[in-house]
Parts: sequence; structure tokens; C-alpha cells
Amino acid sequence: MMACCGNHILISPPTRTLIPFLPPYLNTASSANPPPRNHTSLSSSQPFLHSRRLSISSSAADTVPNLDVSPSTSTQWSEFAQNVSGEWDGFGADFTSLGNPIELPESVVPEAYREWEVKVFDWQTQCPTLADPHHENLLSYKIIKLLPTVGCEADAATRYSIDERNVGGVDNGVSAFAYQSSGCYVAVWPIEEDDGVCKLLELEHCLIDPQNRESRVRIIHVIRIDEGSKFVLKNIRIFREQWCGPFRNGEQLGGCAIRDSAFASLNATKSSEVTGIWEGRHAVATFDGSHASNFCKLLDGGLRKSTRDESNLILLPKQLWCSLREKDGQTSCEVGWLLDSGHAITSTCIFTPDGKLKASFLMHS
Repeated sequence: MMACCGNHILISPPTRTLIPFLPPYLNTASSANPPPRNHTSLSSSQPFLHSRRLSISSSAADTVPNLDVSPSTSTQWSEFAQNVSGEWDGFGADFTSLGNPIELPESVVPEAYREWEVKVFDWQTQCPTLADPHHENLLSYKIIKLLPTVGCEADAATRYSIDERNVGGVDNGVSAFAYQSSGCYVAVWPIEEDDGVCKLLELEHCLIDPQNRESRVRIIHVIRIDEGSKFVLKNIRIFREQWCGPFRNGEQLGGCAIRDSAFASLNATKSSEVTGIWEGRHAVATFDGSHASNFCKLLDGGLRKSTRDESNLILLPKQLWCSLREKDGQTSCEVGWLLDSGHAITSTCIFTPDGKLKASFLMHS
């Protein structure tokens, strides 16, 4: 069924079929019947026992979690794997470098929408994600975009595109990756290179709501690197997602999308809500440019103050914002999510003049 409300199109979840997708570390037998969320073995054959998401992080219930990292590396990664893995369904949209929503291609919009003069900005999406809790720095996911449908056609919705991504292993696609046990992460995806020099990259920030671990946003900066290593923001991509259950390889739309709705054409966040002086605990990962340091944990950095003004601030819907600034030859890329009045989570990446990731910061303020 479909409902039309203003510029928003709500489509009932279609019946899904399996797409073969086996991460490098997952064999056929183990993927056929994935384990429940509170199990750590990828080879378990037990059926799913629950669909409610439980964070195993000791700070899950805290508004501002303690980011002090005491567990071993394997424990830190295992917690991250548990919290990031699963079926994440929701909506995605592209925005210009100024924060204006971009309409879907006319070729994918049903004729009925055009006749009704309904503008469509949002894709309904799936993002099945699986991280190996036993082997650090192995994560795979895919972004599935569903074609917009009209009325009863919703029951026959088909996939428009599938974008598979791999972190670590022989198919590794990132040049840098930082993670926190909560399920938050940052990934740098080189898209185009010329003689080994990156010319186009995607900087992905994944932010988990610390008060609701079944809700997250992924904000992606699409950046062109010009001569002289100048960073130029091409566009912004946003995915708002809900955790719908353990990893099932995207075989069925979990129905979580109906808990949310299309968002791209909603009002942007007010600058007065995000500017000013902010203080909170932050975690930091530093990179030295060597291959061995491409994968880092976000470690406790204590309390920190930050000042945000309106310069280069790009205001986005659903209490989101981002920015790209240059200072002293370095480039700072920030995204933020205002969770409620006076409480926000931000992710900031600092790049060196030669275009390499220098540091990543995650702040609860």
C-alpha cells in the first residue's frame, strides 16, 4: 500500500528474495542460518531467538557514555561487531553541497508521481551488515536501493542498485577505518585514483544514538581533491536507519522502514541549535599514514570543548548538519546529530595537506 502526504511517499514493505552475498570470511553453511544477536559464533546453526537489539557495551544506558577503553583489542572489536551487525532498513537521500535535496532520477520515478506533480527525493533502503567478531577489521555490508512504486505495485518492488562494501581482507576498499565499541565508525573510501593519488573519495560517518541503539544515521561526504590537495565537497549522502534484527543477508525487508519516513524535503536544522560552545567526552583515533595504522580504535580522550559558528555550516533535515573547513593547510570534515536540546553526537576527521586522514574524533556533548 502507498500513502501520499505532501512530498512524502510511504510504501509498504515488499516481499524480499535472497541476494547471494557472502563476505570473505563467511562460508555458505554459516550464512544459511545466522546466529541470534547475543551469540558470537558465526557458525552457530541455532534459530533466531529474538529481534530486539541489545547493546553489550557497558555504557549503553548512559546519556554520555564513558569512552575509557580498558578491554583488550579483541574484546573491543567483538563488541563493535555485535553492535554494528544486523539488518538496517530505512531511507536514504542525496543533497547538494549547499544542503538542498536532490530529486531521484526521472527514469526511476513512476509516471503516476509525475502526473500528480509529486517530487520524490528519498530511496527506501536496506543495509545488511556483518562484522566478524573473531577476526578484527573484517566487515562487509551492502546498500540496497528499492525502486519507488505506486499502490499495489509496492508488493512487487524491485531493487534499483546494490553497492557492496568491504572493510579488511582481500577485498578491502578503505584507506582508513576507525571504530568504537558502540557501533559508531568512520571509513574513508577512495573512489577514483590517478597514479596512486586519490582524486575522489567518500568519507562515511556512522553515528549510533546512545539512547536508542536501534537507531543510527550514516552521513557521507563525497569529496573531490583538486590540484594542490584542495578538498571540494561535491555532495552529501544521508541514510537514516533502524535495526530490524540479526543479519539475514537482506533477504526480507524487515518492516522497520515504516517506523520512519522520507525526510529529505523536511525543514533543515536551525543554526541556533548547533552553534556555540559545546563540551563533552570525546574519543580519538590517530593515523600515521602507514598501512599498519589504517585501522584504529577510537580511544578515550577525556573532556573537550569545541566552538562551532555558522561559517561553512551546512544545515540538513532531521537535526543533522555537516561542514568542511580548511585551516593551516589541513581540512576538517565534521558531521553532527542533535539528539535533543543541548545533547549531540559529532564526528570530525582531520586530513593532512597531502589528503591523508590524520585523526578522527567522536564527541558526545
